Amino acid sequence: MHDPQWYSVLPPLLAIALAIWSKQVIPSLFAGIWSAHTLLNQFNPLTGIAKSLDGTINVFTDAGDARVLVFTLLIGPLIATIERSGGVRGFVHFLENRHWVQNGFRAQMLAWGTGLVIFVESSITLLVAGTVSRPLFDRYRVSREKLAYLIDATSAPVCVMIPLNAWGAFIISLVASTGIENPLQVFIGAVPMNLYAIAAILLAGLVIWKNINIGPMKRAEARTQGGDILWPGAIPLVDVSAEHEVDDDAHIPSAWLMVLPILTMVAMMPVSLYITGDGNIINGSGSTAVLWSVCLAIAVAWIMTLFKGYCSVTELMQVFMKGAGDLLPIGIILLLALALGDVAQELGTGTYVANAVRGNIHPVLLAPMIFLVSAFIAFSVGSSWGTFAIMIPIAMPIALSLGLSPSLMLAAAISGAIFGDHASPISDTTVLASMASASDHIEHVRTQLPYALLAAGIAAIGFLLIGLAQ
Repeated sequence: MHDPQWYSVLPPLLAIALAIWSKQVIPSLFAGIWSAHTLLNQFNPLTGIAKSLDGTINVFTDAGDARVLVFTLLIGPLIATIERSGGVRGFVHFLENRHWVQNGFRAQMLAWGTGLVIFVESSITLLVAGTVSRPLFDRYRVSREKLAYLIDATSAPVCVMIPLNAWGAFIISLVASTGIENPLQVFIGAVPMNLYAIAAILLAGLVIWKNINIGPMKRAEARTQGGDILWPGAIPLVDVSAEHEVDDDAHIPSAWLMVLPILTMVAMMPVSLYITGDGNIINGSGSTAVLWSVCLAIAVAWIMTLFKGYCSVTELMQVFMKGAGDLLPIGIILLLALALGDVAQELGTGTYVANAVRGNIHPVLLAPMIFLVSAFIAFSVGSSWGTFAIMIPIAMPIALSLGLSPSLMLAAAISGAIFGDHASPISDTTVLASMASASDHIEHVRTQLPYALLAAGIAAIGFLLIGLAQ
């Protein structure tokens, strides 16, 4: 790793600033990658371009990253197949006929509740909640930005508090690497102190209950109530126009055409973790599990659609290719985000920020400081997992050396990483939330940010109070 210098924070900041200013994520990410490689190569911009291309290609050399990218492209065919078969329309009809979802309030509760129930993996949570709820949000004129916020607030914040999934396994392994004797116990002790995750989940529920619309979200809700699903010129990350092209008098397909593939994907996740972990679900590979799960879900969707006679194999292949093409921009964004995270790590961005505040700080302020530093790193690099890898090995030794609660310091590091990831426009989960809700990505970031900041403020105060009480 490059010896961290003050300028190591410039590339991610450049990418974030350009993304917010230009509303163009892909060139902004590449600008961040290019600037980082330029700094690494004696400030030579031409060498920076060549190294940027090499660094982007090198993402595929990591099997886990490659699996995540393939998984992202396969989500598109799964969604497209379910939509083509009529499964989404059938499920919406099923809910409405049984008077489960008859208005915008219940549609929002469905999205929020789905995020609480499906906690196996954040990407699956976003996919399921978005696919199920989006047609209902459109029908009852609740903004897609609100949907993106609700599913984003109940994906990673929920998953990060569960020990028996890929998130828990990763965090526990990092804690164990620091020499903690009982990492699982430390993780479980951190769950009730994971203040940002708890605040984000509860705040989302309160937003639904009291219909709290702040700033950009208030304008988005007014626009949707007026009949416009998106702002003029907005670019949704996926095309779901097929949902609105079916006549009301047409045959209503079975809701199972959507439910069974999604249930298959959710159920396959722990099974895959068990298999890849050689009988230990905690040691399983999260990236392999999500890839296997989505592949099996596509197979089930295909078999059901062919059995019903709704499509031929040729038509399904056309749907498959179109679905993958719709997700190609997401794949490119994730590829560049991973490349930026890699070069930021090489540049020492996270290490520099962490070391800058690791000095002589009063013990009461350490938990809030760990939270804020983790948040800044995650916001800058767009990765909660990358931030876990940076901050947990720093936070645990601090706790041990100063006699502080390891669970509290772990909770602060996790909370900060989730907040930064939640708020960052270059985060993979933020991008997936925009995709699952078929909303404009930058609009999702803008409308979500006030709520994320409010939850973060609550968490920061909470960590300060816990520090004073200990």
